[in-house]
Formats: sequence, structure tokens, C-alpha cells
Amino acid sequence: MITIEDVWRTYRMGPARVDAVKGLSFTVAPGDFVAICGPSGSGKSTLMNILGCLDRPSAGRYLLEGVEVESLDDDALATLRNRRIGFVFQTFNLLPRMTALRNVELPMIYGGVPREARQRQALDALGAVGLGGRIEHRPSELSGGEQQRVAIARALVNRPAIILADEPTGNLDNKAGEEILEIFRGLEHGGATIIIVTHNPRVADQARRVIQLEDGRIISDSRQRG
Repeated sequence: MITIEDVWRTYRMGPARVDAVKGLSFTVAPGDFVAICGPSGSGKSTLMNILGCLDRPSAGRYLLEGVEVESLDDDALATLRNRRIGFVFQTFNLLPRMTALRNVELPMIYGGVPREARQRQALDALGAVGLGGRIEHRPSELSGGEQQRVAIARALVNRPAIILADEPTGNLDNKAGEEILEIFRGLEHGGATIIIVTHNPRVADQARRVIQLEDGRIISDSRQRG
């Protein structure tokens, strides 16, 4: 599914050079559930941006489903992000004036999916996260956990190859956070490929595999279960 080979990401800050990630190499198989962990400044957000095609490596190779991502132009990258990657953010990133249904439809609107088909798929996705009865509610009418469920439904609606989640329980209380983790466990059992960035050991414990970053490098890559 994913191959990262000797990937570096370097930023210039005036005359200074900052290497945010340094020579990372790993693979992710279809259906795997991976947690990327590390302290602030370890490079995990930079890595997430590269995996999500929101940023490009300064050096090295990134292959997603056999496609060399760095060879794609901006339009092709945007299409790849929309069709093959589902994003779940800590801050939900829902449009406040749109209903849950319309928020979930957005990736399909950008992808040119006909109205009837996108509404059907959005309803299915909201039903899958337990929000079939809240489709006409706007974000302000939903709890934090419900908003994150809408965000997960939006990530799922295009049936992506990979789901990337950045601190998906970071803004939730323990009960809502556990409900979100239960959804991810269900997605894993359904064969989804999931990568979560987190600093929370409780969240990382849900993954099959944990990649630990420190100072831009991988210091451990361990499998917790098969």
C-alpha cells in the first residue's frame, strides 16, 4: 500500500537548514493499523503531511499503491488526495453552515459524483458511524464526539485506500474518545488501512503497529499484535 524510502524533508529558515524528517524508510501493508508516535518536534506531523500528499519530500521516494507521488503535478496530487486518502483531523474541519449530510458529501462534490449517488453514499457512511438519525444537524447542534463521527464518515465516503487520522481523540473527553476508537477498531476489522498520528499511549495501544519518531528519525517500529 505505502512505501517510504529514505525520505527527508528539509526547510530553510533564513540561512539555517532544518531537517524535519531524516531518512525515513518503512512500508505499510493493506489492512494494517499503524500509530505514529513521538514528542512535539519529532517529525510526526511532517510525516503525516507527506503521507497525505499535502507536502512533498525534499529527497527520497514515496509510493502509494505503486504510484511515485513525487512525480505527480499539483492537479494529479489533488485528485489522488480526494479519491484515495481519507483525512480525519483533531479539529474536525466541518463547515459550520452545512448539515452533517452535506459535510459528508463534500469530497464527492469535488470529485464530480452525481447528486443521487453522493447522497446515497453519504447516508451509508453516516449510518456506519451511528449518525443515521442526525443527518440534518449542523456542527453546532452536535457534540464533539458526533462531529468527529461526521468527520470519519466524510473520510470514508469515497472508499479511500488509506485513512489518515491526526490526533482524532485530542479534543474529546474520555467517553467520546473511546467511542471514536471503537469506530476505528471496526474499520480495521473491515479491512481498512489506517494510520493515526498521536502522542497518547492509550490511542497508540489500539494499533497493530507503532512507529516511534524522535528528532526526525525512526527509533522503533514494533508490532503489538498480528
